[in-house]
Amino acid sequence: MLLFAHAAVAEGPATDVIFSPRLQKAYFEIQKLRLPVARNLIDSERSQNSSNPFVPYLDSYADLHYLLISEDRAAYKTFINQEDKRLTSVGALSDKSPYKRLFQADIRLHSAFAKLKFGNEVSGSWEIIKAYKLLEENRKKFPDFIPTLKSLGLLHVLIGSIPENYTWIAKFLGLRGNIQTGINELRIVEKEEPFFRQEAELIDLLLHAYTLKLSPAQQRLIRQWPEEQPDNLLLHFFATTVLMKENKSEEAGQFLAAAPNGPAYMPFPFLHYLRGEIAIQKGQYDEAFSFYTLFLKQYPGFNYIKDSNFKLLMCRWLADRDGEAAAFARKVTASGSTIVEADQFAETMATAFLAGDMKPQQKTLFKARYATDGGYLEKAIGIMASVSENSFSTSYEKAEYNYRKGRILQKSGQNAASVAFYDRAIDLAQKEALATGFGASSALQLGYIFMEGRDKQKATLYFKKALSFKKHEYKNSIDNKARAALTELGQ
Repeated sequence: MLLFAHAAVAEGPATDVIFSPRLQKAYFEIQKLRLPVARNLIDSERSQNSSNPFVPYLDSYADLHYLLISEDRAAYKTFINQEDKRLTSVGALSDKSPYKRLFQADIRLHSAFAKLKFGNEVSGSWEIIKAYKLLEENRKKFPDFIPTLKSLGLLHVLIGSIPENYTWIAKFLGLRGNIQTGINELRIVEKEEPFFRQEAELIDLLLHAYTLKLSPAQQRLIRQWPEEQPDNLLLHFFATTVLMKENKSEEAGQFLAAAPNGPAYMPFPFLHYLRGEIAIQKGQYDEAFSFYTLFLKQYPGFNYIKDSNFKLLMCRWLADRDGEAAAFARKVTASGSTIVEADQFAETMATAFLAGDMKPQQKTLFKARYATDGGYLEKAIGIMASVSENSFSTSYEKAEYNYRKGRILQKSGQNAASVAFYDRAIDLAQKEALATGFGASSALQLGYIFMEGRDKQKATLYFKKALSFKKHEYKNSIDNKARAALTELGQ
């Protein structure tokens, strides 16, 4: 199903895009993270047909996968320098080809996502604007050309998820987004375009996992895919991370253990980080320490460096080896970046640790947090049974206690019992600037609870409350989720 048995020329003689069996195979090898294999196939095709625009397109597609995982700065510079050359190669296509603007737009999107990953937000945003214009133009010029909807659907969802106070910028720039429209466009590709089907399904699934909410069918699919494609490292990675996000780390660990490896695949040290996450959630601190150390030793990138050093601190501190923890706190503040929220949180907490503001009683809250994150709810319940709000002295600690308590109850299926704890966390967070993250998180979860209970009025109230909290480490992700939920509610 994935590969055609013959070399197909896309959309008639005017296009000159040759979807040869070799390049089709390379496309799907990239999606398996078998990049060495894919690059060999692309190079082989290049030596015989260097003018085929599908070659530079796949070069860009492979580079994006490598850069998002490796965060290799030298490779990033080379990638950026190659963009214009690749756009020129694709630009040689006839204007009668629907693939001309699609390939140009996708190459710009590859560049945009890489630039955003490496912290070049302004340049990356301009690439998205240019890609959007190309895709809109392609849709008008070739309304029946379904592959356009793969990328346009993605952008419609992302633009539709922009927080309300920024939507005027999108409109000013001529960008129009709508979450449901984007999802519908992706579903059309999934149903009617065999070649791009899996890519559209992956985009659809990840948008629901990280911005919207996974449906029961999508939850089944994320488990089913790795079993159907046991040689697909990317699908094992997605299954692992999505299930961990859904607080199912025990199950996620099974997919992580089954992930393929070897010289056919690109190096993926981030898998060691994930193994460390599962171990620390279980309270296996020495094992977690080993995995985080291995990740830091092998990883050439810049994200999750602060977070990993903070987790090394926690592995020692939570094991009551306090004297060994301070050295890792200093490493947190001296290395890595603060692009991702986990690193921002690590920087904040390491600074607090060095200032003596992390008290012994907070160990209970961290242990409960990690256990809850992993879905080890009985363990989390047992940890929290030994404390109450009165066990803590500061508003920050009290707000965290109530948020953790509410989260455990919610995850245990006791939504009604969790409401009072979430409301208490919100009340405390409104009085303590340092605790705004717990207030925003509590409001978001209350929004979901009342949305599930079909109380649209209360759900809307709490999603807007989540948006109202300012300057906390998780503002981007919480705001995106709240905005998406409000859009789904018709707000």
